[in-house]
Amino acid sequence: MSKHSFLTLLFFSLYFIISFSHALNNGFSVELIHRDSPKSPLYQPTQNKYQHLVNSARRSINRANHFYKNSLTNTPQSDVIHESGEYLMTYSVGTPPFNIYGIIDTGSDIVWLQCEPCEQCYNQTTPIFNPSKSSSYKNIPCSSDLCQSVRSSSCNKDQNICEYTIKYGDHSHSQGDLSIETLTLDSTTGHSVAFPKTTIGCGHSNTGTFHGAASGIVGLGLGPASLTTQLKSSIGGKFSYCLLPYSDESNRTSKLNFGEAAVVSGNGVSSTPLVKKDPPIFYYLTLEAFSVENDRVLFSEGSGDEGNIIIDSGTTLTLLPDYVYTNLESAVVEKVKLDRVDDPNQIFSLCYSIASDDYDFPLITAHFKGADVQLHSTSTFVKVADGIVCFAFQSSEIGPIFGNLAQQNLLVGYDIQQNIVSFKATDCTKL
Repeated sequence: MSKHSFLTLLFFSLYFIISFSHALNNGFSVELIHRDSPKSPLYQPTQNKYQHLVNSARRSINRANHFYKNSLTNTPQSDVIHESGEYLMTYSVGTPPFNIYGIIDTGSDIVWLQCEPCEQCYNQTTPIFNPSKSSSYKNIPCSSDLCQSVRSSSCNKDQNICEYTIKYGDHSHSQGDLSIETLTLDSTTGHSVAFPKTTIGCGHSNTGTFHGAASGIVGLGLGPASLTTQLKSSIGGKFSYCLLPYSDESNRTSKLNFGEAAVVSGNGVSSTPLVKKDPPIFYYLTLEAFSVENDRVLFSEGSGDEGNIIIDSGTTLTLLPDYVYTNLESAVVEKVKLDRVDDPNQIFSLCYSIASDDYDFPLITAHFKGADVQLHSTSTFVKVADGIVCFAFQSSEIGPIFGNLAQQNLLVGYDIQQNIVSFKATDCTKL
């Protein structure tokens, strides 16, 4: 080995040790970029804030359809569709680090990205990762325990390489090699946090309706190959986020926190148990009721309803069974003294005409098992056009899902070692 090669190897080794130690001891945060933010590569500057919200609502309905349609069958499909991703993050793979965008998804259990050589790749507008140029890239052999545990894995016997296939509800798919690689996250403090030997899917055949700058999916679900599961020991099984309101039109970004930085503590914290159910990818909670000020609307009928709702950062709306939504809407109608109007976008069923933005909408509280979570009015009533505000919940035959609109201005913490989710009312614009 040449002196230059040795020094380069030494540099990267020290870099990994220092960065990994930082992650273990202090935790870290990364930017969570909403797809409609001016900072997002998916940003559509020709659309106004109302169009962004309406498109996001439509994506959430499509996402929910695939959530449940696929989970009720044995078809090896992902439970999301690619366009449903609402948040992105930047990260790097390889040595030296190669920067890419990934769509964050709490309903997916794998990290995959497009890789050269492309047998059939979608039109990615940013450079595509070439694993042959990374000194830390290694394929996973067929005999690996991980190969056996990942959904829809198979063996390329000629090359003894473990392969993955992930199919989406809109008939898109990603297929390629399951491999280990160094994954690096850029902390908001300026420190880069590197995780060697992270399992990724290196996709050589990725087709369907994918497009744009995003390289693939960053799965934060509960499967063995998700990012959160793989980082579990180094982050203490903890991650959290604080989502900015949709009404915030600044260049600020939300935060995704890991490890000690993800601990939700102090006055006003309430926690509810995570429930283990099939499919074992999602984060299931038990919702007992909603209240609209003092009027209580039951959701759960008893102990048999444990794990009756999914909490999901990638779904915009909160989707409820028809009987729950009907009762909840009736309770809202009793409290809101405004003229009702039709939604011009034909998405929401309960909308009002408002003359100004200072109307005092009723407080809605979600009563999870052991945790009463007050929802900010900007999260439960959203402006869809000039002078029109709609109730941001929807009746749905599929679901239930506690969506990201309802989670705005809440610090939401996941602890997959203690199996709890914690909530704390927080002004996310000040973090």
